[in-house]
Amino acid sequence: MIRLHNIRKSFGAVNVLNGIDLEVKDAEVMSIVGASGAGKTTLLQIIGTLDKPDEGTVFYQDQAVSKMSSKRLSQFRNQNIGFIFQFHHLLPEFSALENVCIPAYIGGNGKSESEKRAKELLDFLGVGHRINHKPNALSGGEQQRVAVARALMNKPLVILADEPSGNLDTENANELHKLFFDLRDEFNQTFVIVTHNNQLADSADRKIVMKDGSLLV
Repeated sequence: MIRLHNIRKSFGAVNVLNGIDLEVKDAEVMSIVGASGAGKTTLLQIIGTLDKPDEGTVFYQDQAVSKMSSKRLSQFRNQNIGFIFQFHHLLPEFSALENVCIPAYIGGNGKSESEKRAKELLDFLGVGHRINHKPNALSGGEQQRVAVARALMNKPLVILADEPSGNLDTENANELHKLFFDLRDEFNQTFVIVTHNNQLADSADRKIVMKDGSLLV
């Protein structure tokens, strides 16, 4: 589904990614691990079209997205890629329901249709009773579930997660990890997860190890 060919990225004189070749399969939970500075987050950002490689090509279903215009790329990202971050990045002035609806609104969907799907997702994720609460009234685990619902809103091809459980206690982290696999089993959802959590990394369908901007095989 996703294919990276000869991805290279440098920042100044520092080579961050050194010719990465990688494929992500449909309905796969892939973990990416490695020491700080190995290039994990840069790789995730390039997979997510948030950054462009200096060399190489990113393909989604044989479409070379890394060569799209900025406007077309923004549209593609909104419709096909969901993001989950360590610190949730929920907008504090909006309710859980409103936060989840944002990707749909950006994509041009109507309010009624968007709210219906958002409520269904929040119910499925176990926080349907908290839809009118703002982020500061939610626990860390609840905030992350709202963030997962937001990532799922536009039925993306893939969800990219950067240390998604890094800010959670052990119980909430374990629940979040289980949720990823439940979503894979229920909806055939694909995940690429950068993590330092060994339990999550080892339970993935495939674990990728990075060192000094390269993949270890």
